[in-house]
Amino acid sequence: MRESFLVFGQPLIEQDEIDEVVGCMERAWIGTGPKVHQFERDFAAYKGVAHAAAVNSCTAALHLACLTLDLKPGDEVITTAMTFCASVNAIIHAGGTPVLADVSPETLNISAETIRPHVSPRTRAIMVVHYAGRTCDMAPIMALAEEHGLKVIEDCAHAIETEYHGQKAGIIGHIGCFSFYATKNIVTGEGGMIVSNDKAAIDRCKIMALHGMSADAWARFSDAGYKHYQVVDHGFKYNMMDLQAAMGIHQLTRVEQYWLRRKEIWQRYNEGLAGTGIGLPAADEAGTRHAYHLYTIRVAQECCGVERDAMLEALRAHNIGVGVHYLAIPEHPYYQNRFGWKPEDTPIAVAYGRETVSLPLSPKLSDSDVDDVIEAIRSICSECTR
Repeated sequence: MRESFLVFGQPLIEQDEIDEVVGCMERAWIGTGPKVHQFERDFAAYKGVAHAAAVNSCTAALHLACLTLDLKPGDEVITTAMTFCASVNAIIHAGGTPVLADVSPETLNISAETIRPHVSPRTRAIMVVHYAGRTCDMAPIMALAEEHGLKVIEDCAHAIETEYHGQKAGIIGHIGCFSFYATKNIVTGEGGMIVSNDKAAIDRCKIMALHGMSADAWARFSDAGYKHYQVVDHGFKYNMMDLQAAMGIHQLTRVEQYWLRRKEIWQRYNEGLAGTGIGLPAADEAGTRHAYHLYTIRVAQECCGVERDAMLEALRAHNIGVGVHYLAIPEHPYYQNRFGWKPEDTPIAVAYGRETVSLPLSPKLSDSDVDDVIEAIRSICSECTR
């Protein structure tokens, strides 16, 4: 039994980030300013994309990306049933109708095969989610989108380092959205980024991210002189702060180092949990790069002697913090009431959502921390099968 509680997804914050944030405070430029613009440039360079817009969350990024579709009432966007509610809500907030596709039982991602039956004359776009850091099979999806004249939005909240046959996640489709939430692979506390090679789309996102104004705070208040602004659309308050970007510019320099550490932890879990009856993540697909964002196991009474919710409680009793990613979208009452969705509509996502547990996975974890998680799970499984 651990003496201290192991926090799920706790980020590794190093001195460079602390110094940069303090520097922002000392200069008293804490809103949108030079650090945000630097982070945008650095992230665009990392992704090899022409344009980037930093915002205050991936949820905001997804909403803005959906707004670039100019959805009309009745327009549909197909997305996955195995995702966080933000993916679906962004479509709704942009005026569209979400349509759910089921997932592959191996990858937990939607595919061209699961998307195709839902394409209709009302379909305007596909929103893929690279679940847990594993890329969707994008070539068939992009071919399907081209066949029907559809845009593709990539929800890359889990997929900063993800690659698909030499292409970086987020720049395969029309527009990509990233998260820098406290549990993500790069953290700014809260924060998100939109990337695209379509300058008009990113320009629209930047305007809508700050009240629909034609000039942001940095342009208005910098020492280059005051810039008047005009409100050109009914926008939102989605801008990122320099305090956030100050963390991100240093986190980004260590993205490869952190990825390698998470890969080590991933392999340690694979080895340590083998033979327990626990369902482990599928092997990486050839030609892809997994971001190793979420290490999700599948827990079922018939396989390892314990039910999922009992495993959640038992791990917390062992001082291990865990998560659930995710209860499938059709399980939630709001969507059932509004769209009439039922669990049987997406049986694979629903079954997985009822059995999944996400284990701690962060570069901050020590080998001893990881061993504590493994030993706790093996102990719980052993006790339940006696």
